[in-house]
Amino acid sequence: MHMNTPSRARSPRSPRPPRGAVRLTRRGRIALIAAGAVVAGTAVAVPLLMTDDEGESRPTSLVIPEGWRAAQVYEAVDKTLALPAGTTKKSLARAELKLPNDAEGNPEGYLYPATYPLGEQPTPEKLLTAMVETANRKFHGAPVAAGAQRNALNVYQAVTIASIVQAEAATKDDMGKVARVIFNRMERGMPLQMDSTINYALGRSTLATTTEDTRIESPYNSYQRMGLPPTPIDNPGDDALRAAIAPTPGDWLYFVTVKPGDTRFTADYAEHQRNVAEFNRNRQSTSAAAAKAAAG
Repeated sequence: MHMNTPSRARSPRSPRPPRGAVRLTRRGRIALIAAGAVVAGTAVAVPLLMTDDEGESRPTSLVIPEGWRAAQVYEAVDKTLALPAGTTKKSLARAELKLPNDAEGNPEGYLYPATYPLGEQPTPEKLLTAMVETANRKFHGAPVAAGAQRNALNVYQAVTIASIVQAEAATKDDMGKVARVIFNRMERGMPLQMDSTINYALGRSTLATTTEDTRIESPYNSYQRMGLPPTPIDNPGDDALRAAIAPTPGDWLYFVTVKPGDTRFTADYAEHQRNVAEFNRNRQSTSAAAAKAAAG
């Protein structure tokens, strides 16, 4: 399903934030967390701060939002610890992270989204180790391990599905349905055709996936390759993981967010085509309105 027939389209959502914090939305690009801020698009992190005896502020913790890719986490750690760009990624070899064999040393999916205290002498290795240890506690507990087994998956595969769900679902309520689409497609021997995997391969985030994009040579091209991508494509949170091990019952094979708050799931390709046509009309109308407003 290429640009004219995408597996889905995503839209920003604006939930009412909890008091004292604005959580990063799955479609958003900015989160303010207590005294600091996290900007997902550029992975700039300004964590919680405290003032020391000399009157200088220093970070006390780092917030990793749901859905960040490993590259964003590395950049955030570098900025938080005031290290040269690329330092955290280079530290992977020294960190000795306890990852599944399937990961082949790649921690994508296992840098668990949470708030991490920095301590007195923080290092990239300490922070990455804390993230992976948190992920292992979460992922290898009874509910997740049993849920993965119930769906004939290993834990790493369940985390990979959760990462796609995290990237694709417009709302928490849609997560179980997106997971079901993934299962239904795999069971029918259909390629997943998820734009999020294309975006991961190209190192970008966009709603506009073209036919040319779907032809790229990459193990993450789920238009061309069957089954799951070789690794997770981001670091999913609890809701996405629950959806991956307990997908909503249904026969859906396609979905598209026609407009904000209106994601339509169907098993009928003709119906999906009509939904996609409506999405394209809405997008064109929005683009025209934006251009008119910009022109004054």
